[in-house]
Amino acid sequence: MHRRVTALLLALGAVLAVPGVAGQAQAAGYRYWSFWQSGGTAWAYATQGPATARPVDGSVDGYRFSVSADSQDSAKPRTAPSFSQLCADTPAKPGTKRVGIVIDFGTEADAPSGERPPSAPASGCAAVPSDATSAEALAAVAKPLRYNSDALLCAISGYPRTGCGEQVSAGDPAPAESGASAPPAGKPSGAAGGGAAGGGPSLGIFAGIAAVLALGGAAFWQSRRRG
Repeated sequence: MHRRVTALLLALGAVLAVPGVAGQAQAAGYRYWSFWQSGGTAWAYATQGPATARPVDGSVDGYRFSVSADSQDSAKPRTAPSFSQLCADTPAKPGTKRVGIVIDFGTEADAPSGERPPSAPASGCAAVPSDATSAEALAAVAKPLRYNSDALLCAISGYPRTGCGEQVSAGDPAPAESGASAPPAGKPSGAAGGGAAGGGPSLGIFAGIAAVLALGGAAFWQSRRRG
């Protein structure tokens, strides 16, 4: 009977050691620039990326650098100035539009290894042609920008210096930057929104663990009674 208990405990260890289970349980998300739009009172996660969104005159676009699992988890810009505050000194002109821009470089906790974010959020007012995209409005106030080959926004005003949308695991402060790794499909294009598909161990794995534990406990109890 003791051999049976030992075998069951070894089986439990095998279940817990299934490749990928620990990594999935620890997955925290992606480090990226998320894209937001404001209706004047609050930020809303953009439904298009900055390369395709075409804001109207009087709009406010926001960008926040952080580690987030998906659009529901993404950190918003920490300030939300109104269009009138951002563009008070920029008069309207025929053939152009004005777009308020808010840039939040995030916290040190979200910074890539070896980098520190600029100390304070930045803001500005872009005066751009009436058909300009949000990306063009951003470029008007916050160069240099950096994109990867999939048009994913990687850096604003040169921050961060390297990397683009890397996956970050819980407990890992900042993995070494290793080029551009785009978040999974299904998020707003170009907004760098991303969350790992299947963000944790499957229910089947947990059911298997519970079954092994139950069998192990029963066998151990029977061995005690017979002993």
